[in-house]
Amino acid sequence: MAIVMIGLNHETAPVEIREKLSFSSLAADSGDPNSVLLGYGGFREGAVLSTCNRTEVYAVCSGSEDDVEQLCQFLSDFSRLPVEIFRGHIYVHRGLDAARHLFSVACGLNSMILGEKQILGQVRDAYKAAAEADVIGKVLHNLFEQALKVGKRAHTETGISENAVSVSFAAVELARKVFRSLKGKRILIIGAGKMSELVGENLAAQGVEEVIVANRTLERGQDLARRFSGRAVPFEDITAWLARVDVVISSTGAPHTVLQKEQVRRAMAARRQRPLFMIDIAVPRDLDPDIHSLDGVYLYDIDDLKSVVEANLRERQREAKLVERIIDEETDSFASWLNSLDAVPIIKSMRGKAEEVRQAELDRAFRKLPDLSDRQRDVIRAMSHLIINKILNEPTVKIKEFASNGNTSNEQLRTVVELFNLGEAGPDSNNGDGDAHDEAAVRGRSDGQSKGQSKGQSKGQSKGRSKGRCEGRGSDEKKLQGDPSMEAGRGS
Repeated sequence: MAIVMIGLNHETAPVEIREKLSFSSLAADSGDPNSVLLGYGGFREGAVLSTCNRTEVYAVCSGSEDDVEQLCQFLSDFSRLPVEIFRGHIYVHRGLDAARHLFSVACGLNSMILGEKQILGQVRDAYKAAAEADVIGKVLHNLFEQALKVGKRAHTETGISENAVSVSFAAVELARKVFRSLKGKRILIIGAGKMSELVGENLAAQGVEEVIVANRTLERGQDLARRFSGRAVPFEDITAWLARVDVVISSTGAPHTVLQKEQVRRAMAARRQRPLFMIDIAVPRDLDPDIHSLDGVYLYDIDDLKSVVEANLRERQREAKLVERIIDEETDSFASWLNSLDAVPIIKSMRGKAEEVRQAELDRAFRKLPDLSDRQRDVIRAMSHLIINKILNEPTVKIKEFASNGNTSNEQLRTVVELFNLGEAGPDSNNGDGDAHDEAAVRGRSDGQSKGQSKGQSKGQSKGRSKGRCEGRGSDEKKLQGDPSMEAGRGS
């Protein structure tokens, strides 16, 4: 059993390739990719992660060389794009490298914007979609659960997502430094370009009171104003509105400045020197640079914003080193859990063999003691369970320790298999199904105990077990130390 993943992202493939392999755009025509995936290569589990900048496929498989080719064929068939077109753009990770990669993705370390939070929600959505399609098992379940945990730790224990690293967010950050809070403030957007729209969206999200849009084409200004539930005004009214707003964003594409120092000076007099925050993101600049010399006016151009972004990016890069430490810790934790799966078939087989011996000896004893009451038989059964559990407790613990020993685990586990004569239940056996009994074995619970309960034992036994009669030092031990009916049984 092995984990393998293939993928491509904004660093390895151009947009014309990424868009053709985006599951979000393909699903409508080709169906649910998660459901289709398990039809390839004998994959036991699968999950796809698709965003605007990446497409990744995760699978649990046999670990053969053909696994990657099967995943590529899946991508090709689903997208109707020949493998040769995208083969040179994909990356491949196996085992713990695949786990580490997903952890890095969830933290935003592989995103176009370092440390962005949106990807964590997209990882959660991918996990949910695979679970709903019923194609995710215990391995990918634990992998994605741990990836979400890593992402949360990264954003709460480090500053990886703090400090703006885009021009639009940098504008918000600077505005908050001037006003502390943008609630109740008015924004004037001059021009209706894409950058003005992005900055306006981020400022509006801070709870501003109103957004006013002034554009040479009133209809275009009205379209943008509707996005913010604001209003559009004629371009010629800009000077009048300067006295009434708190933030000005300008991006007109004009070949010359559209606001002069004198216009702003008159507005500041009408404002009674209330602060005015101005962002000029146009090239060439829309706002006269001399405006910056006016008292109470805070003017920033595109270079100022880029300087903020660059400084913040350097800070995030320093925080990324702390995130890497978290990823190291969580990868080691996942490795220990993954290695423990090798112990499952061995523990299950060992306990199953012990249960067969226990049941056979009980049957033999009960045939020799036909006059035992149901209560006496229950006590004997409970005693046999206690003996088996106590004898196998330390071997079970040791087997799990051996499984987590990394490079030496296989040799140690094979020794256990030979010691207990467990046949095929070795570290190379198929343990990928992950049923309830396997999980019980990993926790050290007797598989035989589960079987005994499922075979419909006597009412007395079930009742006793519901009271915790088989839990270590329970009521059975007290009864074994001096149960009068037991003594009567011996006499009979």
